[in-house]
Amino acid sequence: MIKKASILKSNFIGIYARAWDDLVLLPANVEKQEVEEFEETLGVKSRKLFIDNSGLIGTMTVMNSNGIIVPGSASRNDFSEGLNGRNVLFLNDKINAIGNDIIANDNAAIIHKDFNNTSRKLIEDTLGVEVIKSTIGGIKTVGSAGVVTGKGMLVTPEASDEELEFLSGYFKVQAKAGTANFGNMYLGSSIVANTRGVLVGRDTTPIEIGRIDDILS
Repeated sequence: MIKKASILKSNFIGIYARAWDDLVLLPANVEKQEVEEFEETLGVKSRKLFIDNSGLIGTMTVMNSNGIIVPGSASRNDFSEGLNGRNVLFLNDKINAIGNDIIANDNAAIIHKDFNNTSRKLIEDTLGVEVIKSTIGGIKTVGSAGVVTGKGMLVTPEASDEELEFLSGYFKVQAKAGTANFGNMYLGSSIVANTRGVLVGRDTTPIEIGRIDDILS
């Protein structure tokens, strides 16, 4: 299932939400209709919260089936339950826009090159996957440059054919290039997806939806 959506009147839904196959995290002030839309499309229950008094949940978190990573300044109480047994890492690093700087599924992860080596090892242990430092299409904020699930991966058109081949093998899903929200190449800000469904910003065109549906649905 693929559906257009917005959060708090923004089409950049990926900065506000973070999803996996059993859970979607949403801002505490999200509208009831939006909660229902996300839960229905993704086939999961939601948790509403703020992180450091911010609703930018997608920007500040990343998760897979094994773990979730949040900034070190996040409240421990907000992540003490309701995460279905995941490891929780409160990461203290100069990089705190976690969701913008890590992209992961249950097979692998790529992180921003500026994470220190201690952080890289902690991320690897928390998510339970191999972690490498790299870019995607020359973009250092790898979490904003693409979206990956257990079904597929969509990344910036700046990625080369050689990169797409590498990403397909590394994440063990087919990787293709595309855009959302009328040409936005920062797909992480415009798409929220799991293996059950996909939500895209309302400015996403029919051609873009076809491409996204082909690889992620």
